[in-house]
Amino acid sequence: MTLEIALVLLLLMAALVLFITEWLRMDVVALLVLCTLALFGLVSPAEAVSGFSNPAVITVWAMFIMSEGLTRAGIADSIGRRVIRLSGNSETQMIIVIMLVAGLLSAFMSNIGVVALLLPVTVEAARRCGIPPAKVLMPMAFGAMLGGLLTLIGTPPNLLVSIALEKNNQQGFHLFDFALIGLPVLLAGTLFVAFIGRHFLPNTDPGRAGLAGSRNLSDQYGLQERIFALRLPKPSLLAGRTLEESGLINTVGLMVIALTRGKETFTLPSRHTVLKAGDIVLAQGKFNRFERLRSWNSLTIEREAPMLHEKLLAASGLAELEVAADGPLADEILEHHRFRENYQLNVLAVKRPGQTLRTRLADLSLAGGDKILVQGSRAALEAMQKQEAFSAVQLLSADDVKRQYKLEERLFVLGLPADSPLVDSTFADNRLGDAFDFRLLGLFRHGEIIQQFHSDDKLEAGDLLLIQGREEDLDILRGFKELERLDDMSPYLDLLAKGKLELVEATLHPRSKYIGQSVNALQLDKRYKVEVAAIWREGRSYRTALGSMLLQPGDALLIVGPRSRLAQLTNSEHLIVMNPVQVKPVNASKAPLAAGLMGLMVLLTVTGVLPIYLAAILAATLMVASRCLSMEQAYAAIDWRSIFLIAGMLPLGLAMQHSGAAAWLANGVQAGLGQYGPLAVMAGLFLVTALGTLVIPTVALVLIMAPIGLMLSSALGVSGQSAMMVVAVAATSLASPVSHAANTLVMGPGGYRFVDYLKVGGPLSLLLFVITMLLLPVFWPLTGG
Repeated sequence: MTLEIALVLLLLMAALVLFITEWLRMDVVALLVLCTLALFGLVSPAEAVSGFSNPAVITVWAMFIMSEGLTRAGIADSIGRRVIRLSGNSETQMIIVIMLVAGLLSAFMSNIGVVALLLPVTVEAARRCGIPPAKVLMPMAFGAMLGGLLTLIGTPPNLLVSIALEKNNQQGFHLFDFALIGLPVLLAGTLFVAFIGRHFLPNTDPGRAGLAGSRNLSDQYGLQERIFALRLPKPSLLAGRTLEESGLINTVGLMVIALTRGKETFTLPSRHTVLKAGDIVLAQGKFNRFERLRSWNSLTIEREAPMLHEKLLAASGLAELEVAADGPLADEILEHHRFRENYQLNVLAVKRPGQTLRTRLADLSLAGGDKILVQGSRAALEAMQKQEAFSAVQLLSADDVKRQYKLEERLFVLGLPADSPLVDSTFADNRLGDAFDFRLLGLFRHGEIIQQFHSDDKLEAGDLLLIQGREEDLDILRGFKELERLDDMSPYLDLLAKGKLELVEATLHPRSKYIGQSVNALQLDKRYKVEVAAIWREGRSYRTALGSMLLQPGDALLIVGPRSRLAQLTNSEHLIVMNPVQVKPVNASKAPLAAGLMGLMVLLTVTGVLPIYLAAILAATLMVASRCLSMEQAYAAIDWRSIFLIAGMLPLGLAMQHSGAAAWLANGVQAGLGQYGPLAVMAGLFLVTALGTLVIPTVALVLIMAPIGLMLSSALGVSGQSAMMVVAVAATSLASPVSHAANTLVMGPGGYRFVDYLKVGGPLSLLLFVITMLLLPVFWPLTGG
């Protein structure tokens, strides 16, 4: 092994670790790989950036635009709706029809685009026939991925292996070469899922997920279990405050469904609605959390705040942390408890040019240049010097803080009496650090100062809590104590039945920028005047404190609101609504033109007039020129993460070939399997690639396996097309929900768990293996070059 081989393999292993752990975004990993290869001279500078002009990259982004044009013209949606309606009420027949429709569409459209398009149609058809959506959504996703094996443009891996052949001075694949294996695979896979695989899919009660109106969705997510009604007495300390100021939403984590005042009911009232004595608030959330916060009323205000604060400052440190403009905190919501967990520091204030913010920081969106005043141990402050989130760290003295921030105006001490129900409760139970924008700076117990406390630490009688906040907020706590819970809620629960409120189910689009961000970041309440009532994740419903919950791929969101507002959700580029109030508008007049342009691209490619990448650019450009979609929509349709992933990883394939790393790995495989013949080597290549799809992004995996496959075919003296076909088929990700966005997209709406993909996708992958091994020698003989 040479030094160059060792360096390439080391970089390959580092990239694989980052892909698997997801410590960095996969496109960022790819760009780091590109730069590292050039830095160590493993590829030339021109080779390092050659991926951006690679024909495969060009074809992929052009096909994203073509797919979006077909979608906006309504072609795929029209075909899907008409054909699926013909499937009847039979579960088996519906699975066959849905998989074949998805497969045929995916031959010319993005797999993710097809699944996103057919998702609402499939759910609607299943519920109309009383079939659990879980029985048909995973088959639909599998059909789309198998259909990608029908054509050269069906999926990026097909293009990548074909271009790899051409770069290796071999004949690439023609447009329909993949159908020789892809069509038998699609047909066999469809029959397997329809007659065998469907029995391993979840069988939820059709009565709960069936012909679903809002009431059935409410039952499915268990909303009724968390709804209660509260009445403000006359007089009330909460009267005159807005819902937001009352703490019911931000602190208790409630969603206010309705507010009844006399004979009038306001559904989903604004956060700025002013409460009045006698109001009845219908809310959803955990009542026991509300009860725990009411127990704060037992705390007493002490007068030692200045003295205790001096002691605290003497035992700790203060600093200003400047938020880096390109750091992970820029444009993020400042959440006290997460900041404290991540950095072991308390946030006291935020300074911006011309203003100093000391309250209502929990929902503050940070910006580059903001200076966060923090308090904590000196060791924690020193550690901030190494944090990429901050561009500067400046230590401050207590006098500096007093002069610039005037924190003493908002400090007070709460004493914990022996008879308080808070005694022996944990910090996590009471959310002490976040309630009403209170920030717990320190705790004094038996004459000692405690700065660092964990969520499972317990309070003791006689504790003194140094709080930064407003004393008047304690009136809100006393107002909580006054609220009366109503035993009979029946007059207030008919909002869904009367149609005043409706429910829709939605999931995030795989390319949404809100993946990994909080529910609050969606701003559905501000943009559409609707609320997220629950989230379904991995077989479980979450219904409380959703605002700070981080969204994950595959989450299903239950959204409540008036019908007119829910109808607007279909225009969102970030949500796919499973049971839309109104269908997303399409420009049907452009359908013949869009279909004609796709046909033109196929014709130019098949006849050899233009190579596939130029034909795709021409067709995509004509799509925009003929106004099937705008240029802005075309840019938005491109999955730039995939583009940068491919462009960044392509140089690694070059480095593996130039350095000899690919040959070294291929020799190892041949040494182990070569004695059993070429078919055994191809089988080993298939199994290694298929296993890799469980943890490695498909595109990255193909770019790693392609040079190894080419070296194996060369060593065996057989056509490189054999190995490349094996890699492309094996890269079809069926056994994991995270290996392909199409699988992830149906996970929440179908209520699937990881094991469900293994139960059906595992055997289906073995079927693909058997079919490929049987047909490969027929169409690509494994004897002779």
